[in-house]
Amino acid sequence: MFNLEKIIIIVGNYGSGKTEIAVNLAINRKIAGLEVRIGDLDLVNPYFRTRDALNQLNSLNIDVVIPPTEYFYADLPILSPKISGMIKSPSPCTILDVGGEKAGSAVLAALGEYLKLQTASVLQVVNPFRPFSDTIKGCFKILEGVESASKLKINGLIANPNLIDDTKLETIEQGYEFVKAFADKTSLPIKFIAISENFLPKITNENFLCPILPIKRQLVPPWKEKVKI
Repeated sequence: MFNLEKIIIIVGNYGSGKTEIAVNLAINRKIAGLEVRIGDLDLVNPYFRTRDALNQLNSLNIDVVIPPTEYFYADLPILSPKISGMIKSPSPCTILDVGGEKAGSAVLAALGEYLKLQTASVLQVVNPFRPFSDTIKGCFKILEGVESASKLKINGLIANPNLIDDTKLETIEQGYEFVKAFADKTSLPIKFIAISENFLPKITNENFLCPILPIKRQLVPPWKEKVKI
């Protein structure tokens, strides 16, 4: 059971897996029976944004808020006014997929007048097998940069230990221990761990002290096939 607020803001460093998690969390919560809306706030990275999973999300009747059509694939700071509407009147599950680090998180400061009226889960994705988040010091630097740029406090962590196609069970277990150590240093809870569905038969709830979000990869290079939802 995920212990999350109605508004879930997903932040972190470039390449941490924020968008894949945002998309899979939206699908998971929709299948669980919740009304779900997801907003694409990744305005700085042209690769692997929520809008790239639009067809999959729409197939489940998940409401997706994206930049205006004429700027759909532009790498420009286009913020839809519908985003503020999502925050003012959130669905039971309202997910904001935010761009990487300080540059991507700065957009949240522009939404401060709306966010200050709501309670939100602001969650930092941590993958210890990515550059800049492979040390506790690096993870702290990302946390501090995001908080400074967004004017929000991170209040939870998402463990996302993987090496994409080279992931092994040991990768997940070792990465989780790293995130636990970071959680202990920050006194922040690990809200859930993201694990590829391929590993789930080998894992029990005793492996981790938090819920598990199964990942079906939806954001893949053109030569790879998306996992069916």
